[in-house]
Amino acid sequence: MHSNNIAIPQLPARSMAGTLDFFRRLGFHCAIVSPTNDYAIAELGSLEVHFFLHESLVPTESAFGCYFRVHNVDALYAQFSQLGLPSVGIPRLTILENKPWGMREFAIIDENGSLIRVGQVL
Repeated sequence: MHSNNIAIPQLPARSMAGTLDFFRRLGFHCAIVSPTNDYAIAELGSLEVHFFLHESLVPTESAFGCYFRVHNVDALYAQFSQLGLPSVGIPRLTILENKPWGMREFAIIDENGSLIRVGQVL
């Protein structure tokens, strides 16, 4: 599938400052892009995610999420692992493993409770 079309996930941020700090620590370049400080963009290479302010979000009840398909999941996992996130709770980082559906993947749950799966085709 080769196309110039892209989809950009939009995820909630209970606190824009806290969310952007978390993603900066993961290695993303982040910027608030609205004059009311309620919308931001985070980029890491070709990965891009947008954040909208959602102050009443309850992280343990969040159903927000997205999937990043990448070319080198091991390198990204190594980078994200440097944060030292736990494997349980919010936020957290799951183990990197080969899945029965043909993907090598892991997940990161941010402090807003959003599930971000990251995978590479096996």
